[in-house]
Parts: sequence; C-alpha cells; structure tokens
Amino acid sequence: MTGHTQNEITIAAPVDLVWDMTNDLDDWPQLFSEYASVEILSREGNRTTFRLTMHPDDNGTVWSWVSQRETDRDALTVRAHRVETGPFAYMNIRWEYEETREGTRMVWTQDFAMKPDAPVDDEWMTDNINRNSKIQMALIRDRIEKAAADDRPVPSLAD
Repeated sequence: MTGHTQNEITIAAPVDLVWDMTNDLDDWPQLFSEYASVEILSREGNRTTFRLTMHPDDNGTVWSWVSQRETDRDALTVRAHRVETGPFAYMNIRWEYEETREGTRMVWTQDFAMKPDAPVDDEWMTDNINRNSKIQMALIRDRIEKAAADDRPVPSLAD
C-alpha cells in the first residue's frame, strides 16, 4: 500500500498574493503553525533546498528534514519532495493554484510510502496528513485573507 492525499481550499485573495505568501519559505514559520524554523540550504533558479524543523510534538520530539521545492509560476504549480526522508520511503508533494471567481483555489496532493520499520503505517499517515492539512490550510487561508484585507485601499469620502 502507498499513501495518497489531496486537500484543497479556496482563499478569497488574488492568485499573486497567495502564490507569493505560500512560496516565501523564509516566512513559513509565520504562515504554518507547525514549523518552528526554515533554513534555506541552496537556491538554484526555481529550485530551493531547505531544512524544516517542527515544534516539539506531544512527546517532546522535534522532527526535522530536508526538502526540495521547484516552482513553476507560469503553470501555477510547485513540485516538492523530501531529500531526507526520515520514516518515509518517499514523500512527493504537488501544490496547484487556480484563479476562481471566489479567489484562489489551492490544492495539495501528497504521494508517499512509509518505511517498513516506521512507527506508523501508510493508513495512519494518510489520516494524519488529511487531518493536519485541513488545519494548516485554514490557518493559511485566514492569514492570507487578512493580508489581502489589510492591503485594500481605503475608499475616500468622495467615493
């Protein structure tokens, strides 16, 4: 068995703002609640290699790994994978953005498999990713929508 998840959310904000905020890796600790830090290891064109470190889990364990992302602004997609896989045999992530009448639709698709000696199996991780993706996407939506509202020009009295 392998794991597969697909989660999406619509953000009431322009695609440029959603793209810029969700691809500003240096700011991920302020965008995601689960990340304590991001360390950029290298940037080559549209490809970035970076280390993510999470806040301690309920058992006090701090998880950290190296990932690589490659953005394609024209196609409104990002492909990412873990370089240091940890308990995963592999982890591939695709981010897709689409302009809609309501704003920007953002989709995360994750394909993965857990190593045989991992502390959890593919089914457990699928449920965990689905649950956590919904939480993180809602936080991101709220933060981007607030940024979009803060950026709106104030109408003058003449308007």
